[in-house]
Amino acid sequence: MENVKVTLVKSLIGCKKNQIATAKSLGLTKPGNSNVFVNNASLQGKIKVISHLVKVETV
Repeated sequence: MENVKVTLVKSLIGCKKNQIATAKSLGLTKPGNSNVFVNNASLQGKIKVISHLVKVETV
């Protein structure tokens, strides 16, 4: 499987509670934070919830 780098590019202020919880479950708390994950179905679902807040890159 390939790895994916997820970076939070927008602030979580004013977002819905489920979007904030999804970002925190990925370890993204502040704009500019990024983590590398293995690309799988559960990660794709989380990215879909907060797609307007993050930037996704293949590593």
